[in-house]
Amino acid sequence: MKKLMEQIIKFGLVGGLSFCIDYGLYTVLLFMNVHYMIAALIGFLVSVVVNYLLSMKFVFERRQDIGRKREFTVFLVLSVFGLILNEVLIWTCYDVIYLNTESLITMMSDKTAQLIGKLIATFIVMIFNFVTRKIFLEKKG
Repeated sequence: MKKLMEQIIKFGLVGGLSFCIDYGLYTVLLFMNVHYMIAALIGFLVSVVVNYLLSMKFVFERRQDIGRKREFTVFLVLSVFGLILNEVLIWTCYDVIYLNTESLITMMSDKTAQLIGKLIATFIVMIFNFVTRKIFLEKKG
């Protein structure tokens, strides 16, 4: 249990840095008037590379039965599912919920709604990432 808690803390730190990169790029690109779905894609992709490098170095114990190339491929495939989930959640928060709720439209700007949608999506995808990486990438023992 102690090892799992240490791992969750490390995952949180690595995830926090990855989040800062992802959300920071997303925010900058939004304010440069890049479409919010494209901004989300770019931020997510850059943060995935950083997250892979740091996660496999500090968070998860490498499996010896798969090579680095296969390990990265599995990480990438899991990340693609995370990306799809991220994009669907952001789209749902903004296009489906915000744009169809008059009270939300009067309470906040488009960019604020997009930023909040990104926060919600990030939290859900973070849980997905931890669970799937633990299952598929970590050494069993």
